[in-house]
Amino acid sequence: MKREERKAVVDAYKKRKIAAGIYAVRCAETGDCWVGRAPDLSKIRNRLWFTLGQGVSLNQALQTAWKKHGEHAFRLEIVEELEDEEVAFVRERVLKERLDHWVAALAAKPI
Repeated sequence: MKREERKAVVDAYKKRKIAAGIYAVRCAETGDCWVGRAPDLSKIRNRLWFTLGQGVSLNQALQTAWKKHGEHAFRLEIVEELEDEEVAFVRERVLKERLDHWVAALAAKPI
C-alpha cells in the first residue's frame, strides 16, 4: 500500500463515527439476558467474545453460562445508541442511566 493510501485509510479510521450505547447478550439455551454499556459499540462483541472465550470474564454468571452452552448459544444485540450530543458531554452518566433502564425493562442482569 502506498504511503498516500495508508494515510487516507488512517484518516478515515480516525474520522469514523463512534456510537456509544447499550447492548444485550442473550443465551438461546436458557433465555438469560445480560445488559451492558459501551463507549464504542462497534468493538464490544469482539471484546466480550474474546474474554469469554479465554475464560477471563469478570461476570461469573455469564462466564459460567458461556462455558456450559458454548459460543453458538449466544448472540449480541444493540438495544440503544446514544446521540452524539449526549455522548460528547455526559456520556458516562447517560450510559449508566440507560443501562439501569434496560436492565429493568429486559429483566436482565448487568454486565
